[in-house]
Amino acid sequence: MKVSGIICEYNPFHNGHLYHIRETRKNGATHIVAVMSGNFVQRGDTAIMDKIDRARLAVRSGADLVIELPVQYSLASAEKFAEGAIWLLDSLGVVDELSFGSECGDIPKLTKTLETVEKVAITKAAEIRAIMEKGYTYPRALSSVINGIDDSIADVIEEPNNLLAIEYLRALKKFFSNIKPFTVKRSSAAHDSMTPSDGIASASFIREKITGSRNAELIRSYTVPIWADAVAQAISKGEISDITRLERILLYKLRTSSVEEIAQVYDVGQGLENRIYAARMSGSLEELLYGVKTKRYTMARIRRILLSLLIGINKEDMKNLPPYGRILAINERGKEILAYAKGKARLPYATSIAKLAQLNETSRRFAELEIRASDIYGLSLERITSADKDYRAKIMLDLE
Repeated sequence: MKVSGIICEYNPFHNGHLYHIRETRKNGATHIVAVMSGNFVQRGDTAIMDKIDRARLAVRSGADLVIELPVQYSLASAEKFAEGAIWLLDSLGVVDELSFGSECGDIPKLTKTLETVEKVAITKAAEIRAIMEKGYTYPRALSSVINGIDDSIADVIEEPNNLLAIEYLRALKKFFSNIKPFTVKRSSAAHDSMTPSDGIASASFIREKITGSRNAELIRSYTVPIWADAVAQAISKGEISDITRLERILLYKLRTSSVEEIAQVYDVGQGLENRIYAARMSGSLEELLYGVKTKRYTMARIRRILLSLLIGINKEDMKNLPPYGRILAINERGKEILAYAKGKARLPYATSIAKLAQLNETSRRFAELEIRASDIYGLSLERITSADKDYRAKIMLDLE
């Protein structure tokens, strides 16, 4: 048995994801466990489809076991996103390999890049800080400094999937994990590209087609049939999410929050709370976002902060690593993974969030945030769902 771990969002699943899974299998993986973002994703947005549906479809598309990445980690910076996911994979005790896509496609080069980044972050801290004070993001400032040291390394950190890959390697190192990294080189459509290439389209392109045209046939060439069928069904049932449907409650939450409350949200610092508070009287979500955005504060970061404020995620919530692994979908091979993990896993892994919430106080808080996030997510759908859906979710063995 060779167990490979994949960190994903499948928002939605596309041909590039299918290629990644197939390459992971070709590399010897007999079993695949995926850690997947739930109803909110790292770009600071709602997932286009409900997490239970996406997890079930993921199992039917090549994964064997899908574990939920807790909402505070799925709405965090790349570093924390990676830490939470790697922690869940490593704590399972049986994952041999971490498989991820990257533009680089070269583990030694990614490892060298991490070493360089860590060294420069310390030795050139003053230079990085000076560039950031001019209004640039930390990654942009870091890239600028490294560019004067090693152009090839600077080129690596210019690419989004390489940056996330580096964070995966950093997290593996932090937890002294025995999981070995394996990367599949990304080709064709680039991250967030709005131009398909060689039958592969970015998730951004596919999401735009789904929300804009509401015609699943337009995405059929870029994903597997079961996903296209599921999207068509979700459209017909009013189950496609759109963050703009949360506009009024986001504006309400901000208008009724104090500067001090905003300052308690994770990733708010250096006076950003004042900038967000100053924009609280905006008349639309778009106006709010553009009112806060600068070269230093990206749109994704601002959206993550606003959604975290709405859900109630604060800095204290980021001090604890996930205390459990909640299973969202599983097949027969997934059951074999769990059987193999018996006696080796360092965390409890189960399907019921109600039972997991009873483990300890930390688990209760994690579950509370997840349930609240799902309740809010239900308001982002065309057809609003009832509350407490997480409690009522049925996770069944997928035999297809």
